[in-house]
Amino acid sequence: MRGTDIFSAVGNTPLFELKSFGIPERGIRIFAKGEFLNVSGSVKDRAASAMIRDGIERGLLTKKKTLTDATSGNTGIAYAAVCAALGYRVKLYMPQNVTAERQKYMRALGAEVILTSAMEGIDGAYGAVLDAVGRSPESYFFPDQYTNDQNWLAHYRGTADEIISQTDGKITHFVAGTGTSGTFMGCTRRLKEFSPAVKCFNMTPDSPFHGIEGVKHCTCLTRNGFFDESISDGRIEVTTEEAYKTARLIASQEGLFVGISSGANVTAAAKLAGTVPDGSVIVTVLCDSGCRYLSGRLWG
Repeated sequence: MRGTDIFSAVGNTPLFELKSFGIPERGIRIFAKGEFLNVSGSVKDRAASAMIRDGIERGLLTKKKTLTDATSGNTGIAYAAVCAALGYRVKLYMPQNVTAERQKYMRALGAEVILTSAMEGIDGAYGAVLDAVGRSPESYFFPDQYTNDQNWLAHYRGTADEIISQTDGKITHFVAGTGTSGTFMGCTRRLKEFSPAVKCFNMTPDSPFHGIEGVKHCTCLTRNGFFDESISDGRIEVTTEEAYKTARLIASQEGLFVGISSGANVTAAAKLAGTVPDGSVIVTVLCDSGCRYLSGRLWG
């Protein structure tokens, strides 16, 4: 008799066909990776588990240190879940306007949560982490999801290969939002290795001031991170209201209860569908569960 460890519970998520968003008369199909079905409920499980495993293997994360990072919610939940299972301490910095569900989830998993200015957003939380680690570097393991290559490599080695297998190699287009850009960069690099004909588009909010949690406008991406726009085949802009509307449609028409960034990704995929050749196969990502937004206006 053998159980499953927390690392083994990450990945191999299903690929759903979103039939109400495709264009059947032109043979255009839209699929979405069900990343909300990962062990802690989001796509960030992949990056968090990869960064933690790497930290342990390299001796950077020990029981004497506390894992710390900035998060808008999902990565923090993933850190907290993996560290709870493995017995490591976690201290997370996040903007105070992040949904109450996410804050409670992290605390329930044993993480210490430090709230920073909502006006400064994730950049303010990131600055607070840098200050804390700078004052006491020996006390912390700081994986830094914005610059850690294990972030995008988790998708290069996992998500993208799953997509190739699940579409029988027939994928023609990929669409994903960019927060840290790990999902987009990892999948795009691997998909273009598999076939240079695959076109990859990064979804971006239409304004730096938007309500799509976990995603950054193209002008706000971390400058010292690993986002490389040169490998993107183009940007697709989505408004906050479009993202909300599509998330509700995914629930009512597809039976999948997902969050705002998922709605934004599917909106972008649907926009792309109107411009691609007949018979195209478009794949995007359902990032997290709609349960993380119950206190906000998404379901109000």
